[in-house]
Amino acid sequence: MVQEYQSPVRVYKNPFELIMAAYVRRFPKCPLIPVFLDSEVMSETHSPDGAVTVTERRCMVDVEAPRLLKRMAGVDYLYFIQRNTLNRRERTLHIEVHNETFSSRVFVRELCNYTVHPENEEWTCFEQTASLDIKSFFGFENSSEKIAMKQYASSIKKGKEIIEYYLRELEQEGVTHVPRWTPSLAPKAAPLGRLTAPPLSSITANTTSSSSAATANSTAPWPISVPGPKTGASSSPPEVPPSAPEDKLDADYIRRYLGDLTPLQESCLIRLRQGLQETHKGKIPKDQHVLRFLRSRDFGLEKAREMLCQSLTWRKQHQVDFLLDSWERPGLLADYYTGGWHHHDRDGRPLYILRLGQMDTKGLVRALGEEGLLRQVLSINEEGLRRCEENTRVFGRPISCWTCLVDLEGLNMRHLWRPGVKALLRIIEVVEANYPETLGRLLILRAPRVFPVLWTLVSPFIDENTRKKFLVYAGNDYQGPGGLLDYIDKTILPDFLGGSCMCELPEGGVVPKSLYRTAEQLESEENRLWADAIYKSASVFKGAPYELLIDIAEVSSVITWDFDVCKGDVVFNIFHSKRAPSPPRKEAPGATPLVGGANLPLIDRNWTLGQDYSKVETALACREGESVQGSHITRWPGFYILQWRFQGAPACAASSLPRVDDVLASLQVSSHKCKVIYYTEVLASQDFRGSMTSLESSHSGFSQLSAATTASSQSHTSSGISR
Repeated sequence: MVQEYQSPVRVYKNPFELIMAAYVRRFPKCPLIPVFLDSEVMSETHSPDGAVTVTERRCMVDVEAPRLLKRMAGVDYLYFIQRNTLNRRERTLHIEVHNETFSSRVFVRELCNYTVHPENEEWTCFEQTASLDIKSFFGFENSSEKIAMKQYASSIKKGKEIIEYYLRELEQEGVTHVPRWTPSLAPKAAPLGRLTAPPLSSITANTTSSSSAATANSTAPWPISVPGPKTGASSSPPEVPPSAPEDKLDADYIRRYLGDLTPLQESCLIRLRQGLQETHKGKIPKDQHVLRFLRSRDFGLEKAREMLCQSLTWRKQHQVDFLLDSWERPGLLADYYTGGWHHHDRDGRPLYILRLGQMDTKGLVRALGEEGLLRQVLSINEEGLRRCEENTRVFGRPISCWTCLVDLEGLNMRHLWRPGVKALLRIIEVVEANYPETLGRLLILRAPRVFPVLWTLVSPFIDENTRKKFLVYAGNDYQGPGGLLDYIDKTILPDFLGGSCMCELPEGGVVPKSLYRTAEQLESEENRLWADAIYKSASVFKGAPYELLIDIAEVSSVITWDFDVCKGDVVFNIFHSKRAPSPPRKEAPGATPLVGGANLPLIDRNWTLGQDYSKVETALACREGESVQGSHITRWPGFYILQWRFQGAPACAASSLPRVDDVLASLQVSSHKCKVIYYTEVLASQDFRGSMTSLESSHSGFSQLSAATTASSQSHTSSGISR
């Protein structure tokens, strides 16, 4: 199995030429790289104008591995081949490294790039990727992989430290500027007061068993001048702004907004982010949100990707991204839901206080239903994410979670009402699946005797890592050593907990029965979350595709679609027919040209492809978790059929938590069933601007022009299937 690693972009707030000059100080022997023993230049070539130098070098490395493993392998040192390409004109250094020793059993490959910062030419960027493929290593494959991962992590950190060390050394000597290369620059004619840099061909790599902290190898005749103070933006770097989704992650941005991550954790974040950009173009979540899912799965990349993709589908289906702006909070919540935000804890985390013991849970469930309570909890979580971002800016350090204080004074057996507990379990399930690692600490105060009963019911549905964040205080002794004041400043302690700060939370009380909904009303709303959601759900069975019929009367109308594959693998097709398919189409309400979808065959079995109907777009195979958007400009009037066809058995989703449905009922999932959620719309030609971003109702940020329809249309722009 190939292990891949990707580092974030490291930014040196120094010009490219000065960074290259710092490399010269590392050789012939660098005390900061004890594992690098020797090197030999195998070849070195120069372009006619001297702008490009290509150096190939053989490096000897003393790998940090157990002596037993070295003796079994029969070697004490490893040899790596390094090829460096320095382009002085373009101001780039490209480094390729691979192992020579044991290359048939273990193959290590590393790529590094030094380039000029795209927004500040006085800064230098460094990127590093590595791959490790252990095919066979004397039965020590797992041990070798662990050693390689450790070496990779240390090499990244050490490489940055070495550059900074020699930059400080140059600064102490007064060397703060290196002129840029020009064709007329002659290294032998250095003016007085300048120091000619040693040839960069002496530069080699801190290569290890998993990767090398790559360095420059070239001959660079840059004279080093000694002016006065530093110039340019490097003397006063601005604050690193949040990274846009399409931008590469910067190491300073990660440290400022996401926290201190190990190199391997940074690699997981970058790789997961890149995968989302490929399958969810234009609508990937924020980096903080991606990082939460990685942490919840201990940075297991595949498990985190699966969990996150399922959550993104859920958010899209229920329009959770627009909840805070679109949901009107019922008035009875303002009177009877005894919870609210209250300042922040000592760590700067937003603080949410819930007086659960004063809440009439039965009354709220009877008056709102499970879905109404779920919306309230989701709005709290969405507001918590927003407050974490605000506090990150206010306190100048990453704040990714909040603290919840639950006061259980008044909790009794009436809170253990079965439908209420059932609603609580479902809410816990939704929150655990879609808001992992958002709870930093849960402080439970004044827990009564009945609390262990409630805890026994709900604790199996709470992730183990989350349970570790629970701190329970029984009785009124919660302000002593190790108590509440260790986490919350006394100046903001609410008055009902013995503090002096007024906390404007609803008093709660019993919900009047006159506000209860009837059993018929609750039943009609059961399992209905956002009935007005624009996305519809469809099941695709083996041998029974799901087909959507669209009647097009006007040529050049634009059919747009946006769908997610929730389960299984499907094939997406678009067909056209001049004849009305059988069974007869059903008129949809309103003036929309959508006819509706079903698992009934719309294409007659006696029809022949190419005669009775035609395929207007190339079939697209879509894997589970992918998000697909696109559009098609119609060339003929008639009937268009959007078809989702079964491709393969869905992958089983791994989960570390028991589902509520697994406890309440035994569910059977067919291996011959796929599921998609979709949205589609037909636009007039004049309303289409060639991009899904122009469609307000689609909430999509990406579309790609289809080569097939673009070639066939001369007066209009058409876009096809895209991922």
